[in-house]
This record gives sequence, C-alpha cells and structure tokens, in this order.
Amino acid sequence: MSVVGFDFGNESCVVAVARQRGIDVVLNDESKRETPAIVCFGERQRFLGTAGAASSMMNPKNTISQIKRLIGRQFSDPELQQDLEAMPFAVTEGPDGYPLIHAQYLGDTRSFTPTQLLAMVFSNMKTIAEKNLNAAVVDCCIGIPVYFTDLQRRAVLDAATIAGLHPLRLLHETTATALAFGIYKTDLPENDQLNVAFVDVGHASLQVCIAGFKKGQLKILAHSFDRSLGGRDFDEVLFQYFAAKFKEEYKIDVYQNARACLRLRAACEKLKKVLSANPEAPLNIECLMDEKDVRGFIKREEFEKISIPILERVRKPLEKALSDAGLTVENIHAVEVVGSGSRVPAIIKILTEFFGKEPRRTMNASECVAKGCALECAILSPTFKVREFQVNESFPFPIDLSWKGAAPDTQNGVADNQQSPLVFPKGNPIPSIKALTLYRSETFTIDVQYADVSELQAPAKISTYTIGPFQSTKGERAKVRVKVRLNLHGIVSIDSATLLEEEEVEVPVVKEPAKEANKMETDEAPSDTAPSALTESDVNMQDAKGDTDVPGAENGIPESGEKPVQMETDAKAQAPKKKVKKTNIPVTEHICGGMASADVQKAVEKEFEMALQDRVMEETKDKKNAVEAYVYDMRNKLHDKYQEFVTESEREEFIAKLQVVEDWLYEDGEDETKGVYIAKLDELKKQGNPIEERYKEHTERGSVIDQLVYCINSYREAAISNDSKFDHIDLAEKQQVLNECGQAEAWLTEKKQQQDSLPKHATPVLLSADVRRKTEALNRPIMTKPKPAKPASPEMPSATPPPGTEPPPQGADSDPNSNPNENAGAANCEVPPAASEPMETDKSETAPSAAA
Repeated sequence: MSVVGFDFGNESCVVAVARQRGIDVVLNDESKRETPAIVCFGERQRFLGTAGAASSMMNPKNTISQIKRLIGRQFSDPELQQDLEAMPFAVTEGPDGYPLIHAQYLGDTRSFTPTQLLAMVFSNMKTIAEKNLNAAVVDCCIGIPVYFTDLQRRAVLDAATIAGLHPLRLLHETTATALAFGIYKTDLPENDQLNVAFVDVGHASLQVCIAGFKKGQLKILAHSFDRSLGGRDFDEVLFQYFAAKFKEEYKIDVYQNARACLRLRAACEKLKKVLSANPEAPLNIECLMDEKDVRGFIKREEFEKISIPILERVRKPLEKALSDAGLTVENIHAVEVVGSGSRVPAIIKILTEFFGKEPRRTMNASECVAKGCALECAILSPTFKVREFQVNESFPFPIDLSWKGAAPDTQNGVADNQQSPLVFPKGNPIPSIKALTLYRSETFTIDVQYADVSELQAPAKISTYTIGPFQSTKGERAKVRVKVRLNLHGIVSIDSATLLEEEEVEVPVVKEPAKEANKMETDEAPSDTAPSALTESDVNMQDAKGDTDVPGAENGIPESGEKPVQMETDAKAQAPKKKVKKTNIPVTEHICGGMASADVQKAVEKEFEMALQDRVMEETKDKKNAVEAYVYDMRNKLHDKYQEFVTESEREEFIAKLQVVEDWLYEDGEDETKGVYIAKLDELKKQGNPIEERYKEHTERGSVIDQLVYCINSYREAAISNDSKFDHIDLAEKQQVLNECGQAEAWLTEKKQQQDSLPKHATPVLLSADVRRKTEALNRPIMTKPKPAKPASPEMPSATPPPGTEPPPQGADSDPNSNPNENAGAANCEVPPAASEPMETDKSETAPSAAA
C-alpha cells in the first residue's frame, strides 16, 4: 500500500513518500526535488513537468501553466480574467460557464478542461513516485489551499481519479505544515496550549493559520487568506517596471510578443531571488525582441517602493486570523514562515513588526506541505505505525441549507420554503455529521449553499439534493430525517434520508418477548447513541408553522425506543407499544458545475489514450537514439578495436552503409515510426554482429581454454594418483576418466591448431561455447564419489539405536566431523555452484515512528 504526499503548487510540485526511516522528498528524472506544474502539447506527444518547462519558450501557446488558478472557477470570475491576461495560451468560456483551454495536439486543436490538465500533472507526480518506490502508487494525500471551494475540492478529487489515484484525504496546506512541525516536537506542553502562527506565502496566494499545540495533538484555531497575493505579484511588478523601461529606452513593446513576455518574466523571477539576498541586481537579456539585447538595473529599495501596494495587503490576513482565533499578538508563542514567496525581505520585515518577534524557518519552505501530507497519509494508512498525534481540523466557511417541497402548504396558507440556521458554522470540526428533521408528505429538494460568499467570490449554491420519492403509510405528513456530512476532504453532502413512522405492536407484559428474525427495524436507543468518531447532532426543524420539533417525543409519545411505564396485568393481557419504523429514502445529487460520473469515465479513457501515445513516442525516440548510437559506436570501433577482425573491403562497405543510415536519420528518417527504426537497426546488426562475435570469441577464448586444460590435468592427476582417498574407485572407472581426458585434450589440440592458422577476420572454428560444453561433459562424478559407509561395530549389532540416542547420518564415517565429499577435493574443477533456493522470510514490517 502506497503512502505518498502530493503538494501541487501553482508553479511547481513536490512528492514525498514514507519510508522505514521517515519521510523523504523524492527526486524526478532530472534529480530535482521540485517539478514544474506545466503541461506542454507537442505535435505528437505531451511534455510534462521539467520536459514541459524546457519546451515552454519554443512553444508558449501550447504550454499550460498555473493550472491551480483555473480549476473550479467560472470563466466570468474577475480574478480569473485578470490571470488570463498574463497567460499566453488560449482560454474560452465553455457551455457550462467554466473555462476551456485550447492547444494544438496531434495536428488538431483540442480543448481541455482544467480538471483534465490537473490530472496530467497528477499523472506526472504519480510516475515520479512509482519510479522512486518501484511499486504502484494509488493511495495518497493531497495538499490543497484552505480557500478552495467545494467545487474546487471535487475537481481535485476528479483529477486524482482520472490520474488513477485514490486520495485518502485532501489536507489544507497550512494544516499539513502544522502537522509536519508539531509531530516531531517532544517538548509540547500537556495542559497549556502552545499557539503558533503559520504564514505560507506561495507563488500566487497568502495563507495564515493559527494552530494550538498540546502533547500529542494539534488544533486549528483560525484560517485566513488572500488568494491573489503571492510571489508572482512581485514578479509582475518587476515585469511591468522593466517592460515600461525597455519600451522607453529600446523602443520595443514586449506585450506584443508572447515569447518575449515569457523570457522577461523568467528573468524578473530570477532577479527577485537575487534581490532577496543582495541590495542590488542587474538584468541582461540577449535578443529579447527585434534582435535587441536589453540591460537593466534595480536596487532593493526601489523594488520595495514599487511593491508597496502589494506589501500593504499582507497585514489584513494576519489581523483576521488573530481576530477569528480570539487571540492577541501576546498569545502567539512563535511564527513560522514557509512558501516560495516568503524569501522576500520586505515580507519578513512586516511579519516581525506585526507579531513583535522574528519569524522562524525551522522547516523547508518548499517541502513542508508535501511532508505533512505524507505524514497524514501514513496516519490514515495501515502500512505504517505513526506516533499518536491527533489533528483537529476546522472548516473555514459557514454552510447552511434551504429546502422546498413539491407544493405549497395550502392548508396553512404558507409557502413551503424554509432556510435553516447554520448547519456547519465557520470553524466547524472536520469531519462531522449532523441530522436534520423535516415533516414532508412527498418528494422535496434541499440546497446546500454558503452562508457568506464575501470571501469566496463564488456562487453561493453548492449542490441540490432531491429527497424522494417516498410514501407515508398513513397518508399524512411524515417525519424525514436527513443526515448531512462534512467529510475528510471538506466536501459537504447529504449522506442519507430516512422516513420515520410510528407503529403500534402488541407485546406481552409478563415475560420478555423473544426477538423475531423478520421484525421491522426500530429506532432503538443503543443504535442512536452508539459511539462515533464523528460529531453528530440533531437540527430539528418544523417547516411552515415554525413549531419546534421536541427531540425524543411527539404529541406525548416517546421516541427513540423509550418504553412507557405500564401496570402489570393478567398474564394473557396484551399491552400496546409504539415503535419507530425506519425506511430509507432515495437521494439524488446534483453538483453545480461538477463533472458527471460519465464525463469522469470519458476523461479517464482520454488520459489513458494520451499516456499510451506518450509512451509510444518515448519508445520511438529510444529506438531512434539506438540507431544513431549504433552508427557512431560501430564506426569508431571499425577503426579501433575491430580493425583486425574485418577485411579492408568489408570495413569500407560497412562504413559506407553506416553513413547512408546517418544521412537518412537527419533527412527522411527524422520522423518515422518505432517499427521502422527497429528494422533499420536489425539491418545494420546483420552486418555488424559477425564482426562483434569474432572480437568477442578472440577475447574470451583464452580463459575458457585455460579452464578446460585445468580440468583435464586435475582429473588425470587424480586418476593416476596412489592417494588412499581414491582407493574406493575402481580401476575401470579411473581408466574411463583417463580416456575421456585424452579425447578432450586431442580435440582441443586439433581445434586450437586450426584456429591459430586462421586470420582474425575469418570465421572462428574454435568457439567458446564448444569449449564450455567440453568442460561440462568432462565434469563427471566418478572422481567425486564419496567413500562407502563403514560396517556397524560388533559392540552394536543391532541397527536400532538405543532409546534417547540419534542414529548417525547415512554414508558418514564414525568421525562426526567427517565430510563425505572430502575425497574429491583434489579432483574438483572450478565449476559455478548451483543457485540456492530463495528463502521465504517473514516480511512483517516494523512500523517506524514518525519522529525517527
């Protein structure tokens, strides 16, 4: 079972895995710990990650980046429109009101949803993890921003499904950071709470989290964020500064050239990093546009001056987080700063002034989220045993419900529409379950929506659930209990709906009635009060009248299995008792803007087709490279170590053929199929393999001949020896060994004379394989026969050992240390021993501690 944590950022991604010794960040194919979150579409395949970043300058309009800013957002979103202005690829509004990204792929213009593109990023991250673990990766934990809406969270889950992943949990990035920080702490207080502020300045957003730590647990006290304040904003300030400067000095407008914009933005990003460590920095770009080289220079003071509008926005999320947590600056014991954008000195200065203490960097700013996600995945997975550490997460947005029935309440003259109070208030624990009790006579709908969208800038409505159809047995308004779930991913859904109806049953009072096998399901107290890890409470509502539904009783009749007190009567008397019959009601879900199951399945098939195309193209490249490598390698060897093993005419002919293939590779064979390259390589090897075989035979022949000669001499010496070790071998058998040694020696002498008379470029007559077969045939077990067992001692005539003793092993001498094969030691040749059978060992895994 895989234990993997994924941190997909707006600019780059990090993959962490759990091992026996702890959490490791794995390297990609380029041996880098961070992988660009980029998808580049080529003419015949996709380029993901680092390969996509390398192709972005040459193919900017088909290179998709900043995918994290696109998922789950409507095309009309003002923030999205502002982001699209800086993106070189084409984005249009889809039929559902959400963005569609267009790119040239396989000769056609293809349209992709942001969810599909995110799935491609996940596929690349999955491949990186699988190559490192050398095993399939399915289960994982994915870090997401705290400000992600319900639709964005569902989009991440859909993208993971398309990529073949199964997320055990979507974990807030700041919570993952707090987990990675606290689980290794051994000095946390048991009673007093240690409050730590985590400030995550990412590439495109700023997130603040106040977390309270105690021994063995973590509690999230407050979240706040600015979804459009990050490191890229400082890049953009520098970009606009130098774009205006170059337009004035060099008369070029980089906004008119997509490639020039990309190059200048990349240069400004590097310049920002230089300014983080130096008071001033230059900027030089060759042939930026119109074949003009540009130069610039800026000081850190000037950079901070033009960044004042951005820096002024940093304090607001800090103040809001403290306010929501109900704390003051004095209550904050430490400040931890992470994120790729946190290295800007001006931000550190603001944090120091606000909290009155220097922010700390005890964690890796770019890897802490991935490590926290891997830790959470290990906690949820049975594969590893992790130190006991409880994570109490909170939901950042308030959720309420609204419902309406199939028809107005004409009896009371009131429309059957109602809105509940907050079902999940801001800061509600994750996960959580709550129950809602309604009175309905037929099918009705419930809308799940945000109570406050001022921070979200998203539609208030999340989803709609249709409850029904159902039929009350009494033909009147019945009690319907609806369970609303806030799951581990932070997604709100209606879990189930149950019709509750009371029925009278006759039961004897004198003795306890036996339980019937086919009795109806009842609303018994033990089932309702069963312990659960989730928080469950009842939100009881009366729809139009506004009356309160009293928990546990209705019209004086007890509920939830409460038994009325009755007087004992005659033994045959029957007492009426009311029980609650439960009937499940079908629930139909509709997610506003979400992908349908059929669309997800189609996307899975498309991703598989594109991945197959990528694999075929990679294999084609490998075969093409193999042909090219063979041409260069063989041409060099024909003038070097193969020179004596080929005739002059044969060498010239082969070199000419290699030249023809090389010319073909760079002309007509530049873009061929995998099969064509395989056939071309086989054609070359038909002529090159005999030369390689002659060289190989020449280099190996000496060692195998020496081995055969050693075996002949060893067996011959043993056969003519008068050593007592070989007295048990018959003379006829010894003579047979001498005859075989003589025949092998004669064969070897004849073949060696023939081979020595041939030139090196001729086909050899003495092959190494033939010599090895002769050696194997000569290794007969005659001279290695063990001595026969000695007869039993006269003092012990019985073959049955006395009680309590063990019989000696068969064929062994009286000497317990004797070795039955020691006689053959002088005659044994150097023959490789037989491979031993693999032992089956107990592979039960010793689970590591997270603090190891």
